[in-house]
This record gives sequence, structure tokens and C-alpha cells, in this order.
Amino acid sequence: MDTIASLFEFITTPVSWVIVQFHSLYGAIFGPDTGWAWGLSIVSLVVLIRICLIPLFVKQIKSTRAMQVLQPEMKKIQERYKNDKQRQSEEMMKLYKDAGTNPLSSCLPILAQSPFFFALYHVLNGIATGDTIGVINERLLESAQKAHIFGAPLAAKFTDGASKVDALGSSITDVRVVTAIMIVLMSASQFFTQRQLMTKNVDTTVKTPFMQQQKMLMYVFPVMFAVFGINFPVGVLVYWLTTNVWTMGQQMYVIRNNPTPGSKAQSAYLDRLYKHVSGTGKVRRRSERAIVKAIVAKGRDRNEFERKFINGLTKAGLAAQADGTVVKSDTAAAAETEDGTPTTGAPKRQQPKRQSKSQRQAGATKTAGDAESSSSSSSSSSSSSSTSSASATSKPTSLSKSDQPQDAKPAAAKKAAQKPGSGTRSKAQSGQRKGPQRPKSPSKK
Repeated sequence: MDTIASLFEFITTPVSWVIVQFHSLYGAIFGPDTGWAWGLSIVSLVVLIRICLIPLFVKQIKSTRAMQVLQPEMKKIQERYKNDKQRQSEEMMKLYKDAGTNPLSSCLPILAQSPFFFALYHVLNGIATGDTIGVINERLLESAQKAHIFGAPLAAKFTDGASKVDALGSSITDVRVVTAIMIVLMSASQFFTQRQLMTKNVDTTVKTPFMQQQKMLMYVFPVMFAVFGINFPVGVLVYWLTTNVWTMGQQMYVIRNNPTPGSKAQSAYLDRLYKHVSGTGKVRRRSERAIVKAIVAKGRDRNEFERKFINGLTKAGLAAQADGTVVKSDTAAAAETEDGTPTTGAPKRQQPKRQSKSQRQAGATKTAGDAESSSSSSSSSSSSSSTSSASATSKPTSLSKSDQPQDAKPAAAKKAAQKPGSGTRSKAQSGQRKGPQRPKSPSKK
């Protein structure tokens, strides 16, 4: 144990110094020997470490996004070498190398905080065994041994015997109940965090080894925490429970505000964004503009949720621009009302109002009356024209002789009327066959 502690001495001393500084702060409020002072010192150490790990977390998010971009290529490799698993693995590793990413990048925060975990473990284990580590002197060591969290000593373990627990000023029942609850909460928070990642923030349309790996970790990590947790001191359990809760909250924030393309979280995010944009006509935050910009840049490569979002904006009379902003489209500009009030969509076609039965009958009567009046006017005009023609015939003829006798014209007109092809056949309607019609066969009774 001393050999391992010496290997982590470069980080054990800073960790112990940070704990002592937080203890001096909380000890002035709750008392130096209380469990609140030492417990909050450990929680504050976790928060400080996770804040320092935020750059690594951002790198993890970017690496995860790069893995999502490679999903179509990974699917092609799977289909091409589905019968050759070795060649499939080789092509996958080559693809990861060319893209500059790694499927194990999601473990970066855990790997980065593992030195802090070992350092804190040895500090708390030294408190349990009565050894001073780092800047923790005899006085602080005695104060830490007196501290209890919900009745369990800070350095007690689930596997400790009754004699050791009695020496720390507690009962074995209190220690095992408190440690068992902490182990269950620690494993459950780890499982929920990984399940939330798999069910909401993963593109389920593509099956890749990366997804299989994440699914395996969803069950492996909680079991590991449960198995190893029985050998952790109460202070270390507080550390892991706090860091798991931090990870869960941090992931919930990322899934809600920066979801993976093609995931259920993206569908929910774009629905919320559409409701806001269609109501206000603009994108409010820089992160939202970045997402809209990425969707516009994809063009025809958009997924189902992104196409639904763009189509919804179009129906609302809005258009997403290449810089991530949203402006009013030409369709909505043409749909402005006469008083200049803009509408929210394309102009609607006006439907004719439905008339009642009495109105339709009145309209039919009026149409019949108009037809009757027009026929009467046409008959009167025809009678006037016949009168004028009669008066014209009654006028005296000219005394000059014509070249043809008067009877020649009526005879010629009569002869023309008797020519074949004239008569009713010349007045045949369009579409009717010309020439003599074949008589219809008599109907059989």
C-alpha cells in the first residue's frame, strides 16, 4: 500500500491540501469535527475536479459528434464485410485513424479523474488506518476519524468487522446500511446516465460496434461499482456518488441543448425550436443558430427530423438561412393583407359561400325570367326585320333591264337545293359522320 501511495504522491499531496482548505471553510460553519464539514469538503473537491475536466468533456463531445458523422461509412463497411469480421475490424480501425477519432474517447473523463480517485482513496484510507498523508497532520487526522456521515464514520467500509467499527465510534448496522444505500445510489446513477445516453442521444438508425460498446458499458459499469463499492470507505463512496450525479446532470444538459443528429433527443429539441421560431420569427441563441446552420449546410443529406423542421418553417412562411438565422420567405411576403398586416403562411384560397335552398330557387327563377325576356326581345327583333324585308320587297323595281330574267335566280337556287350533299347533311354537327346514315336495325321485342 505504501508503494502505491508513493506512486501517487505527486497528486496525493495536492488533493489533501484542497480537502484541508475546504475543511477549514466548512469547519468554521458546522464545526471542525462534524461529518458535514468533511463530507462537504469531499463534495467540493469533486466539483472542483469536474470543473477542471470540462475541456476534456468538450473534447469528448466533439469526438462523439465525429463518430456520428462516420456512422454511414461504418454501416457501409459492415455491409461490405459482413462475412469477414477480421477485415471489418481492420477497415473500422483505418476509418477511425483517417478521421482522427477513437470510440474509446467517451472514457476520457473517467480516465482523467482516476488519479484523483486513487489519491483520495489513499487519503481516506490513511485516515482509517491512522496514517498521515500529504498535508493532513495528527490533529486533522483525529478530527476526520471523529466525523460521521449519517452515523457512519468517514473511513469505515462495508466489509469492516464489528471491532474496527466500534473503534471508530459507530455500530456495524449503521455502517452497512449507509454504505449499502450509497452503493445502490452510485450504481443506479451510473446505469441511468448510460441508459439515457443510449435511449435518447444515439442515432438508432445505424447499428455499429460503437453502439454495442456503449450498450455493454451500460451494464458493466454499475456491476463494477457494486462489486468494488463494498471495499470503498464512506468518504470514497461520497466522492463517487457526487461525481455520478454531476455526470448525469451534465449529460442531461448536453442532450437537451446539443443532441446527437438522428436521435430522439434531436427530434424533441427541433420540436421545441420550431415552436419558438414559428412564434417569434427568429432564433434567439448562438447555439441554436449553430444547429440551424448545420442543418441548412447538410442539404439533401438531412435526416427525417431535420427535414420535418425545415418543412415546418416553410409552411409557417419562414426560411432558414446559411448563417443560421431565420427570415420571412417570399411566400409569406406575398400573403400580406390589404392593410399591410403580414400573415404567418401562404395565402389561403377563398371558398365560395354556400347558398341556401331558397336562394338557389330564387336564382333559378331569375335566370328563367332573363331567358324569357331575351327570347321575347329576339322575337321582336325578328318581326321587325321581317317587316323591313317586306317593305323592301314592296318597293318598285328598277326600270332598267337585267342580264338574266327574274325567274332565273329562283330556278338556280332551287336547283342548288336539289344537289346531293346539301340539305340536312350540310348542317351536320361537328363530330357526326358525314354522308348517308345507315338505318338503325329494328329493336327486338
